[in-house]
Amino acid sequence: MDEKRKQLFQSLEQKILSLRNEDGLWTGRLSSSALSTALAVFALWQFDKEKHRSEIDQGLLWLIANRNTDKGWGDTIRSQSNLSTTLLVWATFSIVDGEDAYQESIHEAEIWLKRRVGSLDPEAISEAILNHYKSDQTFSVPILAMCAISGRLGEKGWKLVPQLPYHLAIFPSRLFRWLNLSVVSYAIPALIAIGLVKSQNSKKGVFRRIVRAACRKRVLNVLKAKQPDNGGFLEATPLTAFVLMSMVKANYKDLEICEKASQFLAKSIREDGSWPIDTNLSTWVSSLSLNALSPESLSNLNKQTEIKSYLLDQQYKEIHPFTQTKPGGWAWTNLQGGVPDTDDTSGALIALHHLNGDETIPLDSAKNGILWLMNMQNSDGGFPTFCKGWGKLPFDCSCPDITAHAIKSFVVWKEKFDKKFQNKIDKRIKKAIAYLGKAQYHDGSFAPLWFGNEMAEHHQNPVYGTSIVLYGLAELKKTGYSGLDAMMAKAIRFLAMTQHHRGGWGGDKDLPPSIEETSLALRAMAACGKESLANRAADCLMEIIPENLDDIKATPIGLYFASLWYYEDMYPLVFACSALKELE
Repeated sequence: MDEKRKQLFQSLEQKILSLRNEDGLWTGRLSSSALSTALAVFALWQFDKEKHRSEIDQGLLWLIANRNTDKGWGDTIRSQSNLSTTLLVWATFSIVDGEDAYQESIHEAEIWLKRRVGSLDPEAISEAILNHYKSDQTFSVPILAMCAISGRLGEKGWKLVPQLPYHLAIFPSRLFRWLNLSVVSYAIPALIAIGLVKSQNSKKGVFRRIVRAACRKRVLNVLKAKQPDNGGFLEATPLTAFVLMSMVKANYKDLEICEKASQFLAKSIREDGSWPIDTNLSTWVSSLSLNALSPESLSNLNKQTEIKSYLLDQQYKEIHPFTQTKPGGWAWTNLQGGVPDTDDTSGALIALHHLNGDETIPLDSAKNGILWLMNMQNSDGGFPTFCKGWGKLPFDCSCPDITAHAIKSFVVWKEKFDKKFQNKIDKRIKKAIAYLGKAQYHDGSFAPLWFGNEMAEHHQNPVYGTSIVLYGLAELKKTGYSGLDAMMAKAIRFLAMTQHHRGGWGGDKDLPPSIEETSLALRAMAACGKESLANRAADCLMEIIPENLDDIKATPIGLYFASLWYYEDMYPLVFACSALKELE
């Protein structure tokens, strides 16, 4: 590594280390979200507008101050205006209709919506939202439900809101894969709450009323069981707000579920009056940070014993009440609303391996994590996010980048186990490789699940997906696995074809380079020994990273639940650091 690159690498490491919290790990900072802010404001107003007047007023002022220049709203302050967020903000402003301070914002939001939808006719709005999300009702139905609650869909608004089959939530979770639900696994709380409020605002036959009345108490018990003590479902403001506003409208305001949800929302407001989409991604960004640091920095890390203990303590030791998955996994956060998932479990396992130079990590903990991942592997050989074999909706299906990450966690720990368990790991890796071969597109790319690019066609980010998979395959090849060359060659060809003339990468061909995408592609190319392409990318990285690292602006390439855009301030730092480490 030349001197300038080495200096940048060291500066990035120092910056990352300076951002540690009191536990020696990282909390990160998620982008503020107009969508989350609008939902939280409206839900708190529905629940108790007097008690939460301060939070409501702060949120409304933040929304006005953070409009885009086209007078619409995007998911982050760096995101393009979109229909869902602008519609939800407009629905939220229904609580201040007639107040002079908000009339200009309301009027301009309506102009934006008319341009996008054609009119403010309720039928047109409903059709636009349902067409946008197609068969996946995870987000479309909650959006329309809020519009109905706010009165934005008119007197007959509930007729435009599809009925979610909330009564199916009483079935054991192992049967959900057979029920063909129109929402993804993590959305069961919304399925229940919005299903209840829609049911109570719809005409139905006597038999249907009897059946649903019989189910109501049981589904409320399911909802209660899925809510953590702090009240935040998945630590997510949008999901918690949708549940709260729907439960209040369905006349369940006095239930403890609502009080806890309101407390979570009230505590989640930021000093500037905004809300993020989730409290934090602390475990995820801690794993990324630890995996980006050099071996020297890791060996000199203070509080290393505490860090190991902290990560090990976050491994779930019991069946999780939200997904009913077995013990052994990790969530994206250490907070109560976290749920174990494949990507965070893989990241935590790799981070613990990097910290295991002194062989003090209990092998049983690593084995339990590997077994948890094995239990998640789908019949197609790939790995989903939360629930094995749930259904056909994208956010519950196998995913290439998550699969590659799981493979890497298998590889780094494999030699620590006995031959019998090594053979078991080998079989799972071979299944995963077969899945990746089928998941690769003809142009050599792989599509990620939880990352995208607003400027790319269909908002996909094949550069991210291909870079993650290629890096994982390169690591796998180093351990002696064969049969990877053709898949890797196609992926390398795709990345070479999409490299920007400046040497970096955006989300796809001809898109401007970002720190995040350039770093990940650079890391993959360096791992594959493609020095020429990697060096061009490193030169670009040197150009686009500001001299003062505090001036770095993260790019909104993250996709949260229901395809909501976000950025995380740690991403450009850890991705760039990880890439330059690979060049050493």
